[in-house]
Amino acid sequence: MAKKSFAVIGVGRFGRAVVEELIEGGFDVLVIDRDESRIAAMAKKATHAVALDTSDEGALKEVGITSIDHVIVAIGKDIQDSILTTLILKELGVKRITVKVQNEYHEKVVLKLGADDVIQPERLMGKRLAHRIVTNNILEYYDLNKTHSFIVIEASSKLVDYTVVNLDLRSKHKINLVAIKRGDEVIIPEPDDRFEEGDQLLLVGKNTDLDKFSAWCQK
Repeated sequence: MAKKSFAVIGVGRFGRAVVEELIEGGFDVLVIDRDESRIAAMAKKATHAVALDTSDEGALKEVGITSIDHVIVAIGKDIQDSILTTLILKELGVKRITVKVQNEYHEKVVLKLGADDVIQPERLMGKRLAHRIVTNNILEYYDLNKTHSFIVIEASSKLVDYTVVNLDLRSKHKINLVAIKRGDEVIIPEPDDRFEEGDQLLLVGKNTDLDKFSAWCQK
């Protein structure tokens, strides 16, 4: 099976983070930015790094953008440039397009143009911070969609006497336990595994059920 290829357009702070994560995962990454100094900085890391104006359809064709499996448009504050780039990518028939958006207007426009997914980093960071403030045992929080999330929660002393089967998260709390992280060890849960205070529980489920369980743990 061929390895999936990615292109990241725009290598500000967010774009660089995406590129580094993809490279770490062993993927081929084409990096595009109109700023030559940014491209020079990424050239040693990425599979290919090219300085060009993404509003130039011909230039995008020349670098083989149509053969890329997934293009991430991570252009910074220039919403007009981001929208035009998305439109061109769609017209060129790029298979999958994800766009970093600045606001709801930007999101609505690129979705109408055919973007497959959008991400607003500031909004995600705000939601994660809010969850950590109001529920101080949630260590990490990731949206899966509007109603479901993946969270990492720290086990309180309340869970110490429970085994996985006794706690029965699926039936009693309607959420799923994916794994337990204990120090450097990752445990795939068995029915008789007993929780220890400080364990990190990797949970997935409906947001309302996850919030209820988090509150229950702290009582």
